[in-house]
Amino acid sequence: MTIDRYIRVIAGFFVMLSLALGVEGSPIFVSKWFLAFTAFVGLNLFQSGFTNFCVPGMLLKKLGVPEGGASCSTR
Repeated sequence: MTIDRYIRVIAGFFVMLSLALGVEGSPIFVSKWFLAFTAFVGLNLFQSGFTNFCVPGMLLKKLGVPEGGASCSTR
């Protein structure tokens, strides 16, 4: 897997987890404040699209994960 795919997997996991912890109907509801984490992840993805600055991407690169091709390539 490439850095782009790891970023999408990690971001998707954090969004789903924070929604599960922040929506009152969820069986693992903790607090509505977890929805702020959902907004934080979305904001970081948004700014990363414009600035190409992504802290998790930098960490994955230092760990030796290959950069690979486009994030939404069509094969």
